[in-house]
Amino acid sequence: MTKPASKAPRPVRARAKAAASAVASPASDPQMHSPDIAPMDTAETPVTGVQPAPEKTARPRRKAAPAQTTEQETHVNQIKVEPAKAEPAVKLPVPLAPAAEAPSETEVKRSAEEAFASLDHYVHAQMAKLEGGISPISLGLAYSDWAAHLAMSPGKQAELVWKSSRKVQRLMAEMMCQMMGGDGVPCVEPLKQDRRFSGPEWSKFPFSLYSQSFLLAQQWWHNATTGIHGVEDKHEKVVEFYGRQLLDMFSPSNFLATNPQLIARTKEEGGKNLLRGAQYMIEDMAKKLSGKDDAASIEFTPGEEVACTPGKVVFRNRLIELIQYAPTTEKAHATPLLIVPAWIMKYYILDLAPKDSLIKWLVGQGFTVFCISWKNPDEGDRDLGFDDYRRLGPLAALDAIQAITGAKKVHGLGYCLGGTLMSVTAAAMARDGDDRLASLTMLAAQVDFTEAGELSLFTNADQLALLEDMMWDEGYLDKTAMAGTFSMLKSQDLIWSHMVREYMMGEREAASELGAWSKDATRMPYKMHSEYLRHLFLNNDLADGRMVVDGAHIYLADIKAPVFAVATEHDHIAPWNSVFKLTYLIRSGVTFALVSGGHNTGIVAPPGSPRAKHRLMSHEPGSAHPGPKEWAASVPKVPGSWWGPWAEWMRKTGGGEDVTPPPMGNAEAGYPVIEAAPGSYVMMR
Repeated sequence: MTKPASKAPRPVRARAKAAASAVASPASDPQMHSPDIAPMDTAETPVTGVQPAPEKTARPRRKAAPAQTTEQETHVNQIKVEPAKAEPAVKLPVPLAPAAEAPSETEVKRSAEEAFASLDHYVHAQMAKLEGGISPISLGLAYSDWAAHLAMSPGKQAELVWKSSRKVQRLMAEMMCQMMGGDGVPCVEPLKQDRRFSGPEWSKFPFSLYSQSFLLAQQWWHNATTGIHGVEDKHEKVVEFYGRQLLDMFSPSNFLATNPQLIARTKEEGGKNLLRGAQYMIEDMAKKLSGKDDAASIEFTPGEEVACTPGKVVFRNRLIELIQYAPTTEKAHATPLLIVPAWIMKYYILDLAPKDSLIKWLVGQGFTVFCISWKNPDEGDRDLGFDDYRRLGPLAALDAIQAITGAKKVHGLGYCLGGTLMSVTAAAMARDGDDRLASLTMLAAQVDFTEAGELSLFTNADQLALLEDMMWDEGYLDKTAMAGTFSMLKSQDLIWSHMVREYMMGEREAASELGAWSKDATRMPYKMHSEYLRHLFLNNDLADGRMVVDGAHIYLADIKAPVFAVATEHDHIAPWNSVFKLTYLIRSGVTFALVSGGHNTGIVAPPGSPRAKHRLMSHEPGSAHPGPKEWAASVPKVPGSWWGPWAEWMRKTGGGEDVTPPPMGNAEAGYPVIEAAPGSYVMMR
């Protein structure tokens, strides 16, 4: 049976609709807008049914009876299109550029997300500057945790009330005794390191009332912030720390009316001390506002008063200068020594005045000494990472030392953060079969950060996010931010006692080499400092075996070079019990030295120092590990510096007979002498 002609196939009907639409609306035809193609003349050819495509032969179609023509076709047949006039072609002076490709949906999404994140970074960075780099959210969480648990601990509350009443009774009894003419016995003694009330004037009424009340309040606050069941350990430490900082602000030693020593000095000088102090304060404020260096830093110039051991810069890259020191002995130890200082400070902490210079002393003992001098980074170094410091620092220096001296092995020494970097370098070298290290010396350096002291209070996730936003904005962490943090750790000595002495007593602190060095800090790049804090301080990846270097994990247990570790008794940056963990995290032979002094004074303690003392422990692989406190209690202190025993240890581990000192640099090997020590990087502000 034949289909009715009125029902054309679907493709044909679709083409008919398209043709009718194109004819009815000439603007929709792309050919009508092309300046190079003339329009079709459709006036002589009636449109019926389907319009054939240009330059193609029309397909034969079945003739339809007139009575059966569709309504749409009838409507189309009634339309006559007027011939359009051809528009002149447009002549352009230059060819049209090809249309740019539209960005993909993924690119648009990524750009939008980056813009939103940048806005957050910027806002947080501005807030951080106003807040002094301290996260209020972190403090709020700690205080809310403490307050909530204290509120639901009636027993602890009753204990605090009971202790408060006892302290008041003891204080009143002592004051009554003194008011009646007796000497009295202090009801509380300050801590050993607290020297604010050491003068005899503080034992007389009414100043004894001020000092004893303050010390009792300090003691009570310690009881109130500690020992509350359920409070997170880190929150407890934060509350106790900041509570102590707040109390120190209101110490009676900080005010003229309650400090007997200040009163006596003011009477003696007729107030001139206060005028001098005000002048000193104005000078210091003007320097901070202008960004000028401290006077102490200017008085001690590297290469003149400090960092003056003779040497040459024999290698330089974008991050370090390598200094080779001139020999002073006819023979030298066969194994050279590489010193890697912390990148947060200038290297000359180990090359202060000649009498305190470890580098000068080592050269005099017959060692061939090389030392890294770190560049002071700027915003252009923001993307330098922790691994860049490893490659451009110790590894590049080892290559240079071997090329210059021809030695197969090198002693490595790392100080503070430089020691942590050297431990990462040594572990990666051990993993890769690189045995160039003859030994590894770690000075006040940590590899496990679970007990990093009060510095860890500034390294929780919220605080690190705030620091990262500050560094994202500027490209680096400014030296003033770190200086403020370290000052808070010893606020009694570095803030309040300093202000009383200079601004109220009118006594300028005498300039010293160590004091000048402590103010000559450096900046830290955004990426490197973020990686260091997160991988080490926050996550403890190195000690826990999660740290990845060059795409593979590293393990401290792989280090085979013998280790000499030095810790200081009163270190507020790298507590000695934290440094002690090296003895069981590194499985090679470890010699541990616990020395008197602080983070810097204990290290810079040359032979002949009257206060220098040390204790030594040698731990061999396979033997039992003692606990830190038990070991320290069982070993007596030996008078003298640790420098001598350490030098003898290096000679034994390095082995070999003494040799003629190598020349300065090696131009043929690509390491010519560039300039005289201390070089250029140490001068960068």
